[in-house]
Amino acid sequence: MKAPFFCLVLAALPAFGGHQDTSLAPIALYTQFQHPRPVAVAAALKAEVDFIMSPSGLRFTWRELLSAPGGDASVELAVITFKGRCDVTGLNATTSYDGPLGWTEISDGVILPFAEVDCQSVRDFIQRQLLRMPSESREATYGRALGRVLAHELYHIFANTTSHSSCGVGKAKFTVQDLVSPEFLFEGRESLTLKGSKAYAALQWAAFGR
Repeated sequence: MKAPFFCLVLAALPAFGGHQDTSLAPIALYTQFQHPRPVAVAAALKAEVDFIMSPSGLRFTWRELLSAPGGDASVELAVITFKGRCDVTGLNATTSYDGPLGWTEISDGVILPFAEVDCQSVRDFIQRQLLRMPSESREATYGRALGRVLAHELYHIFANTTSHSSCGVGKAKFTVQDLVSPEFLFEGRESLTLKGSKAYAALQWAAFGR
C-alpha cells in the first residue's frame, strides 16, 4: 500500500545568508525525471537548492537514480522524483492550478527519504507569470521555482519534521510570487533546526569521526 504523504499546497520573507560548511560530508540526492528537462532548468534547480540550504551547512551531491553505481554509499540520502514535464514550452495563460506542488512520503508516522516534485503542477501554477517575462529568463525562473519546492521537501526529510514555519520556504502554502521572486529563503529557525538534526550530526560524524 502506498504510504501516506505530506503535501506542500498553494497559498516571503528572506531568512539570512550563509555559506555551506564544506567540511561536512555531502548528502546524496538521487533524482529521476519522468521526461527530459532542459539543461538551464536543471542547473537553476540545483543552484537554488544549494543556495537555500547553505545557511544550514548542508551540501549535496546530485546523482541520477537510474545510472548511479550500485555500490554507492552515503551517510544521508534522499530520492527525488520529478513528475510531469519540466520545461517551459507551450505555456498557456488560461490554465491554472490549485493542488499540491510536492510531497514527502510518510509511513506509520515516520518521514521517509522519498519526495516528489510535480513539475507540471509548478509550471501550471506560475505559467501566467512566466509568460510576462522575457523568454530567455523563463527556464531559469522555472528551475528556481522547482528548487524552492524541493528545498521545502528536503527540510521535512532532514529535519525529520512535519511542522511548518509562518513564512519563508518552510511555510505550508506558497504564492506565485514566492516561487518567482528573486530570492526566497528559510526563516532562521528552520536553518537552526537543520543544524540540530540527527542528519547533521551524522554528517559531522562521517566527516570528522565523532
